[in-house]
Amino acid sequence: MSETTRRCVCPGSFDPITLGHLDIIRRASALYDEVVVAVLFNPAKSGQGMFSVDERVALIEGAVAAEEIPRVRVVSSGGELLVDLCTREDVCAIVKGLRSGTDFAYELPMALMNRHLTGVETVFLPGAPAFEHVSSSLIKEVHALGGYGLDLVPPNVAEALQARRDA
Repeated sequence: MSETTRRCVCPGSFDPITLGHLDIIRRASALYDEVVVAVLFNPAKSGQGMFSVDERVALIEGAVAAEEIPRVRVVSSGGELLVDLCTREDVCAIVKGLRSGTDFAYELPMALMNRHLTGVETVFLPGAPAFEHVSSSLIKEVHALGGYGLDLVPPNVAEALQARRDA
């Protein structure tokens, strides 16, 4: 990409990626030349998450390819500030989806700190109403307790969740 490439990052744990996440990534792709989806993790926590970081990266790559969302690259990042990843990836904005005012209250202080540290701006996109009740944590909890909810994740993630339950 050229020096004038407008690149954003969509950060998250994505454990697992949901249709709400994909909605934000798709919309960010329409606004920026490249979207870097950053799978964030804490290397000090062993056994963190339902899916390993490598599995999450592969699930995101598969979902993005199946949805034909253009100009998306998936990376993993642990043990560093998000703004350091933004500097390394030459990112001009952090894109975050908001489901509610509670999300905004949680995200605003981080957005202000990120701008304070490096000047990177955060762009908030309102989540699609159809997904405002969807979170990775809720998907995992409902599925683990025998509920369905697989229609709220991409097909490759539904298959992976079902495989975990069947194992």
